[in-house]
Amino acid sequence: MPEPVAVKLTTKDFKSDQEVRWCPGCGDYAILAAVQSFLPELGIPRERITFVSGIGCSSRFPYYMNTYGMHSIHGRAPAIATGLSVSRPDLSVWVVTGDGDALSIGGNHLIHALRRNVNLKILLFNNRIYGLTKGQYSPTSEVGKITKSTPVGSADAPFNPLSLALGAEATFVARTVDSDRKHLQSVLRAAAEHKGSAFVEIYQNCNIFNDGAFDQLKEPATRDDYLIRLEHGQPITFGKDGQFCVVHPPGGFGLAVRETASVSPDEILTHDAAVADPAYAFALSRLPDLDLRNTPIGVFRQVERPSYDEVVQEQVETAKAEATGTPEELLTELLHSGDTWTIN
Repeated sequence: MPEPVAVKLTTKDFKSDQEVRWCPGCGDYAILAAVQSFLPELGIPRERITFVSGIGCSSRFPYYMNTYGMHSIHGRAPAIATGLSVSRPDLSVWVVTGDGDALSIGGNHLIHALRRNVNLKILLFNNRIYGLTKGQYSPTSEVGKITKSTPVGSADAPFNPLSLALGAEATFVARTVDSDRKHLQSVLRAAAEHKGSAFVEIYQNCNIFNDGAFDQLKEPATRDDYLIRLEHGQPITFGKDGQFCVVHPPGGFGLAVRETASVSPDEILTHDAAVADPAYAFALSRLPDLDLRNTPIGVFRQVERPSYDEVVQEQVETAKAEATGTPEELLTELLHSGDTWTIN
C-alpha cells in the first residue's frame, strides 16, 4: 500500500454533519472536541482514518467523525478493527469503547487484541456506570455501588483497566482525564505515534447516572494532591508543593507513596515508560486508593514489539514469493493438501 500523503486539514474537516446527541454536560463532548482538534496534526487524509465502536454512549463516536467508521456490535469492536487493520495496513484504525462494552461482553476481544499487538488505538471511556441502558453498575463500578441493578450495593470487585491491559502485555498503556484537554491530547499524540496496540483509559464523567465520579481529580482544591502526572525521565513527585513522591518500599513489593521530605532524593523513583518488564507499570497502576488519591495519569508503558499486522503481512509476502504455479494450480494443491477423505 502507498504511504499516506500529508494533507493540510483543520478541526472543522473532522466534524460530521450529524447532530451530536449526548446528554448535555457529558464528558464525551470534551473527548470528541479533543480528538477532532488533534487529528489534523497527523497529516493523514480522512479516507485513511477509521473509527470502530461497539455499543454504548461512547460508541456513537463514529457518527460525529467525518472519517470512515463503523458502529459495530456489543464488545466486538476490537475484533472487527483487527480484521480491518490487518487487511488494510495503510489505515489509521481507532477503537472507541466504554467500560461496559470493553470489559464485560467484550473482555476477551480486548485482551486478545492487546496481546497480539494489533496496530490499533483503543480509547476506553471509563465512567464506571452503564449510561446508555440508564444506570446499571459496570465492571469498573466500586464495591457497594448502589444502582438500578444493585439496589443494596454491588458485590463485585471492579476491574482496573490498566492492570488488565498490562496483564495482557499491551505495548502502550496510558490514562488521562476528559476535562484536561492539554493532557488528553498529549496522550493521544503519543498513542497515534505508537506502532502496535495503544490502550488509553479516559476517565469520563456521566453527569446523569454517575455524576462527580472523578471530582477529586478535577477540583482545584484536591487535584494536585490526588493526581500523579507521569513524565518519562522525570522523578515521580506530586502535590501542590511537590510534597509527595513515589518510591520502592524497602523490603516490600510494588511501589509506595511517601512524603518527599522524609526520603533522600535518590530514593525517589524516576519514571521510565520503556521498562521492558510490565511489572513496573503494573505496580504504578495499583497505586490509587479507593478515594482516587494517588492516581497516576500519563503514559505508563511504551515499548516496541513487532505488531500483529507486520507479522501477518510478512507471512503473506513470504507465501507469495515461494508460490509456484497458476492460481488454479495453487488452489487445487491447497484443497488436496493435509488430511483428505474419500466418501463412498
